[in-house]
Amino acid sequence: MATQVKDVMGRVAVAVRMDASFADLVQTMRRFKVGAVTVIDADRRPVGVVSEDDILLKEIDTGHGMFDGPRRRDEHRKAAGATAGEIMTRPAITVTGGTGVRDAARLMHRNRVKQLPVIDPVTGRILGTVHQSDLLRVFDRPAGEIRADIEEIARRLDVDLTGLTTTVDAGVVAFKGFVRNRSQIRPFLHAVRRVEGVIEVDADLGFVVDDLLVAPPLL
Repeated sequence: MATQVKDVMGRVAVAVRMDASFADLVQTMRRFKVGAVTVIDADRRPVGVVSEDDILLKEIDTGHGMFDGPRRRDEHRKAAGATAGEIMTRPAITVTGGTGVRDAARLMHRNRVKQLPVIDPVTGRILGTVHQSDLLRVFDRPAGEIRADIEEIARRLDVDLTGLTTTVDAGVVAFKGFVRNRSQIRPFLHAVRRVEGVIEVDADLGFVVDDLLVAPPLL
């Protein structure tokens, strides 16, 4: 059976109320030695997250500009905030104890976060926190072994790796370059994602021949 979040999660829920002050946020992060804290409502349901980056905006934000986009306006809001509810990034990205470890790791990678609140699937209340380090213990496989599996997949699918730059780092495999045929891309990436120890695959791939292109019928 695939490992689930409940098998590796921490049972301490690092969380603060929406009315927690800026000082409370900093103190909580230092006390638990974490880079982010979950913000919960009165029913202990996660509503957002405050990270170290959000805290630092108070020091680096330079104020409003005439041509600020949505992202910069959101940063101004956080920099001006005095409580967790005003500073937090929302909504909170959560998992349950039954979420697969691989799925949780992908959520962290895609959203560039290092921890996720774990909630009860029925009540939505926070039960604990799962950290990136908790998940990586499950995927602690040498990069060389992962590369060897990728090379075997490439041989089986007739994919020439000499046209690709391949990196393996903490379970994330990245490809950049070209393959011969367009039809090779999907099955190759699908097979690599199933390799033991692979959390996510980032691919920037082109092709030389579009063998999936259907020629229009002759009139």
